[in-house]
Amino acid sequence: MEAPSTLDVLAMPSSRPSCSIASCRKPRPRAGVRLSAWLLAGVAGLSALPVAAWAAPARELPTLRLRIGDHAVVAEVASTPEQRQTGLMQRRALAPDHGMLFVFRHDQDVCMWMKDTYLPLSVAFIDAAGAIRNLADMQPLTLDTHCASGAVRYALEMPLGWFSVHHAAPGARVRGLPTAP
Repeated sequence: MEAPSTLDVLAMPSSRPSCSIASCRKPRPRAGVRLSAWLLAGVAGLSALPVAAWAAPARELPTLRLRIGDHAVVAEVASTPEQRQTGLMQRRALAPDHGMLFVFRHDQDVCMWMKDTYLPLSVAFIDAAGAIRNLADMQPLTLDTHCASGAVRYALEMPLGWFSVHHAAPGARVRGLPTAP
């Protein structure tokens, strides 16, 4: 017997019952089938799009202007658990002097990884007063953890080497940080 294809597997009925005590409804097609149809229909047109169109974030996050020394940074703000978990995953490009600021509700131990992240990045772990505690360089598509040297309130991801090029070392101040969400 031949193994089922990906589309066959996605179309198989769910093992969950479609009826409950309160209601009974017909099973709906699995989301994977609908998604596959959209993907197949859109692949041909994708190659005609400019790089900026497919490299752009799929979701809109608020941005914030920060300053580190004399250097301005535009950072997307990831302040919810879901936003922090997704981070810069699936991105293929960042504009110059752009990055992502991860904001935590309280000072805490923080570690970052590069799962499904295609861009090499550097991260600054920043305390509640805005001082950079430590930096780490991170390679794409790895599960290596990169941790703050102590409890921090923020983590700022920038393109690999950005902090060293701009002479932003531990102890440097980051201005314009938001207060806790």
